[in-house]
Amino acid sequence: MSMNHIRPWRNIERRKSRQIMVGKVPVGGDAPIAVQTMTNTDSSDVKATLDQVMAAAEAGADIVRISVPDVAASNALKEITKESPVPIVADIHFHYKRAIEAAEAGAACLRINPGNIGDEKRVKEVIAAARDNGCSIRIGVNAGSLEKHLLEKYGEPCPDAMVESGLEHIKILQDNDFHEFKISVKASDVFMSAAAYQMLADATDAPIHLGITEAGGFVSGTIKSAIGLGQLLWMGIGDTVRVSLSADPVEEVKVGFEILKSLGLRHRGVNIISCPSCARQGFDVIKTVETLEERLAHIHTPMSLSIIGCVVNGPGEALMTDVGFTGGGAGSGMVYLAGKQSHKLSNEAMVEHIVEQVETKAAEIEAAMATEEAAE
Repeated sequence: MSMNHIRPWRNIERRKSRQIMVGKVPVGGDAPIAVQTMTNTDSSDVKATLDQVMAAAEAGADIVRISVPDVAASNALKEITKESPVPIVADIHFHYKRAIEAAEAGAACLRINPGNIGDEKRVKEVIAAARDNGCSIRIGVNAGSLEKHLLEKYGEPCPDAMVESGLEHIKILQDNDFHEFKISVKASDVFMSAAAYQMLADATDAPIHLGITEAGGFVSGTIKSAIGLGQLLWMGIGDTVRVSLSADPVEEVKVGFEILKSLGLRHRGVNIISCPSCARQGFDVIKTVETLEERLAHIHTPMSLSIIGCVVNGPGEALMTDVGFTGGGAGSGMVYLAGKQSHKLSNEAMVEHIVEQVETKAAEIEAAMATEEAAE
């Protein structure tokens, strides 16, 4: 549960789910909501794929998924899983043998789509491979690839059909005494996804992976994901998330974290609170924020920074942030530290000084956390 005793209207009571392991990452239960992404390189190209995995991990990804469409990709996966700093999920479609090969190659989890993996016999073979190699499984239901009998029953993709598909395959896993699984019911339609996930949350205690599939480009996909995933997370539903964007996987990770940070569910890096700017601004807010986002990307310590163009809201926002700067007149503004006025600063020196202040504060927070851990 995300608890805030001072501001109880910020509390989110997370749905109670079983906990499984995806490699070294706990998923479900009281574990932090994991952020995932997926590579878009040729999976048989070990270097290119590993470079993307490393970049995603540096951006904060807890888990990375890699498509395994052929034998060449299966062979490359052996090298990738050895070098990856995060657990690798093997994405499997159509060819159940790829799932078996991926399990043997060191994948931490197998993502299988019930609608296209094959009959129950093939699924059982995949289960055996997962069990033998210590893999978990994600049942990945997708509105665009539902089983024929469900489409005939419901007439079209819909939340009921998606959930029924997922529950049918949960039963197969459970009948084979396999319980290390999570499940997703994705659609590109925000309404369908949200309804399906709410139904699913009531029907199973399995960990749930959230996503709005094929959400679109960076801007449109971010908005659709924020609306769809945000409302579900606010309801306490979701144990892992992936923001599906037609963009660099690193951007997916960043957006995923921003969604979680906005709800107080994960904290990583500097949360910049900034105004949209207007004629009252005492400095170029937009350019300054863009520069600071780039300059502070290396800070992983959870902390807050307010950059406000004028004194209308600046002092009030600064009261609730670790470091703040509020624009004033005559080419200068006010620096706030721990919510209190500290000193005036010229606009010209602002960026460098703020970076120094944030780095100093981050070091103080890390030191305090280390001292606390040592005392426990």
